[in-house]
Amino acid sequence: MKIGIVVPFSWSFWGAVVEHAELQAAALEALGHEVKLVMGNDPPGQFTRALHPRVGRHGNPPANVIPVGRSVIVPANGSLPNIVLSPRTLLRLRRVLERERFDVLHLHEPMTPAICIGVLALARAPIVATHHASGDLGWMRLGMPAWHFLMDRVDQRIAVSERARASADRWLGGHWEIVPNGVLIPEVAVPAGRDHMVAFVGRHEPRKGLQVLLRAWPELHRRTGARLAIAGADPLAVRLLLTRLGVSDDGIDVMGFLAQDDLTALLGRAKALLAPSLGGESFGMVLTRAFACGTPVVASDIDGYREVVTPETAVSIAPNDPAALVEGVEHLLADEPRRVAMGVAARAHAERHFAWPDIARRLEGIYERVIDDERTKAGAVAA
Repeated sequence: MKIGIVVPFSWSFWGAVVEHAELQAAALEALGHEVKLVMGNDPPGQFTRALHPRVGRHGNPPANVIPVGRSVIVPANGSLPNIVLSPRTLLRLRRVLERERFDVLHLHEPMTPAICIGVLALARAPIVATHHASGDLGWMRLGMPAWHFLMDRVDQRIAVSERARASADRWLGGHWEIVPNGVLIPEVAVPAGRDHMVAFVGRHEPRKGLQVLLRAWPELHRRTGARLAIAGADPLAVRLLLTRLGVSDDGIDVMGFLAQDDLTALLGRAKALLAPSLGGESFGMVLTRAFACGTPVVASDIDGYREVVTPETAVSIAPNDPAALVEGVEHLLADEPRRVAMGVAARAHAERHFAWPDIARRLEGIYERVIDDERTKAGAVAA
């Protein structure tokens, strides 16, 4: 079948939903389907630099990405997503839908303008929608009066976790199916023999807790002697945060955005992933990514992460507590047999619950069901 995966954000800037959509496309292509990603793109140039101060992957996106507009930064739900809002996007979407003639469309964060709202209004193919965000979702208060009726176009509603389902259900209601975020699982991951290094992977946003980690770092570095690799955050923003906190960069490697293979390699070298998030997480995708690489995590004990971690795979700590972070990491690194055993358990946990081939087959079944339902309805009308 021909599948259109629709994302309201920009391909040019890394984020969990963007990564999810890219890996989803690859997994569905491996099953023999034709897949296109419809999303934003911010090509290099002065205009992009003016709109987006942080570093991105500017350039030509892959052949399976259909760009439909530039993005702008819009604060939402404690994050700073790059959302496409240009009215010209609707004209581009109309042309794309007419040209591609998708058998099914899969929208991520469907209540987000302009791409997803435009597709809901214009598309005639069956629609599947996945909700990722959790929390109050106060921005829905603005959108619901204007376009909530468009959710009637959705044939199957999916949430990536129970927390995401509860958050979306508060505003939208309806029947939900839980399909977790998939994760890229490398062929080989050896938990033993790692570099004496820990990693933080995420954007520099307050809810990700990088400021908590950096406050803890001098003591953590003194006690363990480990290095810290920071990936996914804009290097300039990290340097400014270090300066503001008065923390030395001794033992810190600021790596910026990493391609998929490079991120896998980093997590495959690290002894642990540190995830000191403050809240607002619906799933914990970066945790499962570490698990797949045989890497245990030290993570905040918050709602979204509780649906992912187990005592065998992670050390849970109080959020926004640098001292607790130091203690958790120190104890993990001091007990190498325990750390290795947790890495083995983490890898098995990811393979069992979050492997993309299994999730892709679940999605394939959903697509086939909504397409068949659409055909049955069309046949009944024709009769």
